[in-house]
Amino acid sequence: MEEQLGEVLDNLLGMLLLEGSYDIEEADENFTVSIETKDAGRLIGARGESLDSLQLLVNQMVARKVGEDNFKRVVIDVEGWKKNKHEELVTSAESWGKQVLESGKPLEIEPQSSWQRRIVHMTIQEMEGLESESVGEGRDRHIVIKLKSQNSNGKTEEPDAETKES
Repeated sequence: MEEQLGEVLDNLLGMLLLEGSYDIEEADENFTVSIETKDAGRLIGARGESLDSLQLLVNQMVARKVGEDNFKRVVIDVEGWKKNKHEELVTSAESWGKQVLESGKPLEIEPQSSWQRRIVHMTIQEMEGLESESVGEGRDRHIVIKLKSQNSNGKTEEPDAETKES
């Protein structure tokens, strides 16, 4: 599959008229492609949207070439952007979590891609007394971080009237 992945990358980067190089590393569950280019901004795009699209396109093309049985997911990073974004998201999520713990009020985060939301969810999950949920749809999907005892309205949940003792 590595050979087919290289062919797809050569063709796509050539069509985009990008000069640079890439490295392919195979892991048990996926291939990681690190791309080095002077035109990194074009490949990354606003908020990483172009990079997400490139990764989706490469995965679809490689899957079609090698067949589903031989396919491994491809993760693409350009100039270390994704790695840096991961570290930034962990730090931000920890800060947001502390803010919610201090204020006691839910916090809505700006819309993010699914892989970015996953990093925030995993970080919040490790913080005691907090939970997070994704709300909204499509490009507006975002995370709400709240205390575990709060519902999405920010109110403390109480037992149903039927379960209260009379």
